[in-house]
Amino acid sequence: MRAVIVRSFGGPDVLEVEEVPVPEAGSGQIRIRVAAAAVNPVDLQTRSGALTAGGVLPPREVLGIGWDVAGTVEALGPQVTGFRRGDAVIGLSDRLALPLKAQAEYVVLDADAVASVPAGTDLVAAATLPLGGLTAAQALDAAGAGPGDTLLVTGAAGAVGGYAVQLAAAAGVRVVAVAGAGDEEVVRDLGAEFFVPRTADLPAAVRAAVPGGVHAAVDAASVGMLALDAVRGGGALVSVLGNAPTPLRGIRVSNVWIRADGPRLAALAAAGLRPRVAGVLPLHEVAEAHRRLAAGGLRGRLVLVP
Repeated sequence: MRAVIVRSFGGPDVLEVEEVPVPEAGSGQIRIRVAAAAVNPVDLQTRSGALTAGGVLPPREVLGIGWDVAGTVEALGPQVTGFRRGDAVIGLSDRLALPLKAQAEYVVLDADAVASVPAGTDLVAAATLPLGGLTAAQALDAAGAGPGDTLLVTGAAGAVGGYAVQLAAAAGVRVVAVAGAGDEEVVRDLGAEFFVPRTADLPAAVRAAVPGGVHAAVDAASVGMLALDAVRGGGALVSVLGNAPTPLRGIRVSNVWIRADGPRLAALAAAGLRPRVAGVLPLHEVAEAHRRLAAGGLRGRLVLVP
């Protein structure tokens, strides 16, 4: 089978699409025939060596690439229940130091990282849900905003931010969305009550809309202290990219570190969330996908199809 790997760090040209053995499903594992795999910022950080330089990813001779997968169950290992061959599923490969990951023709995941999807689901669109949807859901858990509370979401037109807006609005939270000026209609359609263009004076604009500041913030665009300044004293801020600001004014500050969660993923798949697919490319054009993501300006995720 073909799989995306890296043997050395650098630009997109270090990505290789190589023929490797089809992986076997061990006890408690599922082998998935990949229909689609999304490309995420963590893939770029893995390929460039940034994660290894930061001490997050141990050096390895070969590293697989890809976290998000959608496809069909191809084989079940011992002690797996609740799935059958041919089931349409999505899953998350949340371990970093693996020689094979989701950008491949087949991937093996622990069964508790996999979720069935409703019949007729567009698997290309579904491939954008695991990392973005679970990150958004787990960030909202940490933010603790409830019905009637106000929540700031930066990067609201992106993959994680877009899911955060939808999930928060569905829970009765009043969302203040920050995005590009041309994205106001998009984020309001996702459920945002207030809109702030990212070029605005963020704390002033948010506090003009919500006197005293928002109850909490999900900082999906790494705005940092500017987002914190829009939060009222004693509130909460959750950083998605691992660089949470100093917790001033009694604000509870945390990072969300994504973890696979099959049952939560199944609930997200059934929730009717609107995915954001920025484009579809064949697997062998993975380097081009990295270039496009690095260039910025995407609304959603690029998806690779084997």
